[in-house]
Amino acid sequence: MTMQWKLVCKQSDLVVDAGVAAMVNGEQVALFYVPESEDKIFAIGNWDPIGKANVLSRGLIAHLQGVWVVASPLYKQHFVLSSGACLEEDICVPHWQVKLDGDDVYIAGH
Repeated sequence: MTMQWKLVCKQSDLVVDAGVAAMVNGEQVALFYVPESEDKIFAIGNWDPIGKANVLSRGLIAHLQGVWVVASPLYKQHFVLSSGACLEEDICVPHWQVKLDGDDVYIAGH
């Protein structure tokens, strides 16, 4: 089965070391541009299941326990950008593969 890729934005729409929210097929997605990481761009769900609000794109990015994470701006739990897993709680937010083609940012499976 071939993976379906959807153009979501331009790299120039993203902010270095910060998140941006995008609406992809009716779902809020938090996109993060971390140039010093191996993957460069990450996509996780914007919904914070602990704080119960669409805020993860506004969180602070950090490198903790060998992985890139975003700290929720509400209760400060850390969500791994590559997997959506929470470091402090047994909970996970959705995550998607992302690719950069020139200045175009694509998300998989949407």
